[in-house]
Amino acid sequence: MAHQVALNFEDGVTKVIRVGDFETIMDAAYKARINIPSDCRDGACGTCKSFCDSGSFDPGDFVDDAMTEDELDKGYLLTCQALPESAMSISIPGTSEAAKTSAASFTSTIKALDKHSESTISFTLDVDNREDLAFLPGQYVNIKVPGTQDVRSYSMSSGPNVDDASFMVRITPQGAMSEYLRHRAAVGDTIEFSGPYGSFFLREPKRPLLLLAGGTGLAPLTSILEKLTEKDPGQAVHLIYGVTREADIVGLDWLKDYESRLSQFTWDLIASEDGTSAPHTGYVTQIITPEQLNDGDVDIYLCGPPPMVNAVSSWLDAEGVQPANFYFERFAPKEKTGGDAETGAPVSADTVAAVGEQISGAEAVSSMQTGRLQFGAADTAAHLDARAGLETAVVQLMISKMTEEQLNNWDRLATDVDSTVQDGVVTDAKEFVRTNFAFHEYLFTVANNPVLLEAYRGLDTRGQMSATISNGSPIFESVARDHHDLVEAFRAQDLSRALDIVQAHTSAAKGTMEEAVVAVETRTMPMVSGENS
Repeated sequence: MAHQVALNFEDGVTKVIRVGDFETIMDAAYKARINIPSDCRDGACGTCKSFCDSGSFDPGDFVDDAMTEDELDKGYLLTCQALPESAMSISIPGTSEAAKTSAASFTSTIKALDKHSESTISFTLDVDNREDLAFLPGQYVNIKVPGTQDVRSYSMSSGPNVDDASFMVRITPQGAMSEYLRHRAAVGDTIEFSGPYGSFFLREPKRPLLLLAGGTGLAPLTSILEKLTEKDPGQAVHLIYGVTREADIVGLDWLKDYESRLSQFTWDLIASEDGTSAPHTGYVTQIITPEQLNDGDVDIYLCGPPPMVNAVSSWLDAEGVQPANFYFERFAPKEKTGGDAETGAPVSADTVAAVGEQISGAEAVSSMQTGRLQFGAADTAAHLDARAGLETAVVQLMISKMTEEQLNNWDRLATDVDSTVQDGVVTDAKEFVRTNFAFHEYLFTVANNPVLLEAYRGLDTRGQMSATISNGSPIFESVARDHHDLVEAFRAQDLSRALDIVQAHTSAAKGTMEEAVVAVETRTMPMVSGENS
C-alpha cells in the first residue's frame, strides 16, 4: 500500500510523493526527481536526518553516530532508512532549490463561476496534468491574475483527490483578482498558478477537531472536510463559521452536505453584525463550548484574518485552555507586508523596491501565513539545527567578505541583545526576541544571497521564541558573549573559530528553548502567533 508523504522544505515549498511498500522515503523522493540530502544511504552518516511532523514510520536500521534513540523518540528519522506506515509530513533540512525541485507550475481553464454574493465569488478550474497537482488539504497556491502581472494567494476549497480545483475569493474594491472576477472572468479563460505552499494542512486525526473559519477562510476547511469524508476519522469534528454581514454568508449547502457524509460532523454560524440570518450574533469564541475543547485534548485549525487568529489565541489563554495542537492560516497582516490585511493582497512592486530587504521574496508574492501557535521541544531543536546549518553556510560564504562598517553594525546588534538579559535571565522578552533575531539575520541580509535569506526567514525560530520566552526565562550565560565573539572571529577571518561558536551557541540555545517549552507546558502563558518572520 502506497502512502502520501509531504516533504516540507525550508523555503516554504511542499512536495508530496507516494512511497510504496518496503520503499524508503529517500528512494521514493529520488524516483520523483527530488534530491533530498544524502550521503551514505546506509543509516551511518546522519546527512539525511529530518523531523517527522506527523504520521508513523518504521525507522529501519541506523547507528548512534547518525541518529540516537533519544532523537528517534523526539520524532527524527533518517529518510534513507524510514519506511512510512501512514501518511506523513516531514521537515527536510534544506531548500527546494538545493533539492533541485520547486513548486510546480500549472495551466488550467475556468470550468465554473459562482457569484455567491456581492462579497464572494467561487471558481472551479479544470487543471492540465491534474495528476501532477499533489497537495495536502488546507494548502494554498499562487494564482496569476489573467491580463496582469499580479499574483494572489488562495487556498483550495476542493479536496486533494477531487478532479477539479476550486477556490473562494472575497471581493474588494479595486482588488486585482476581484476586478477580474467581477468584470472580465468567463468560463474558458486560462488561469496559471504555482504551488502548493504552506504548513496549514490536515494532520492525522487522533483527537476531536475544532475548525474555525473567518469569511472566505472557510475554503481550506472545506478541503479538509472533503479529505475527512474519504475515511471517517471516528472523531468529533465541529466547525464554527464566522462572518461579518449577511452578504458574507456563503457555502451553507456545502456544510449541510458534509453533515450526511461525516458521522460526527456538526457546525454553527455566527455573524458580528446584527440583523443577519445567522443564528448567533458576535464572534466565534462566544459559541465555543467546553465539550468542543475537550479539556484541551483537541486539534484546532483556524483560517481567517489576523485579528481573528489573535482574538482566538487570547481567548484560549484567558480561559486557561492549551489545545494539543493549534494550526493557523491567516492573510498576511498589513503591518508586516504593506498589503491588504482583509484580502491578503500582497504588496506592490513599487513598495518592494522601496523597502528592499525588509520584505522577503516569499512575503512579496505570497500573502498567506501558516504555522502553529504552540511548539514542543522537538520542534525547537529541529529548527535550531536547521538554523545552524544555514548559518554554517553563510559563515563560510562571508568570513572574508564583510566590510569594517558591516562588522561594526553587526557588533552594535550584539550590544542590543546585551541589554535584554542580566544574570542568566531574560529581562525584556519582547526586545530579546527582536534583537536576537536581528543579530542572527544580519549575515544573511548582507550576503546578497536570496536563497539563503529566504530559507532563514522561513524557519520560524522567532515565532517559537516568542511563544516560549517570557520575562524571567533562564538563558544560557554565554548568549551575549557568543555574539561578540562571533564578530571578533570574523574580524580575524578565523573560520574554524566562527564555526565552533555557531555550533556551541546552537547547543546552548537548545537547552534554553527546551527548558522554556517545559515551563510553558506546566503553567499558563499568553499564546502568541508562530508567524514566519
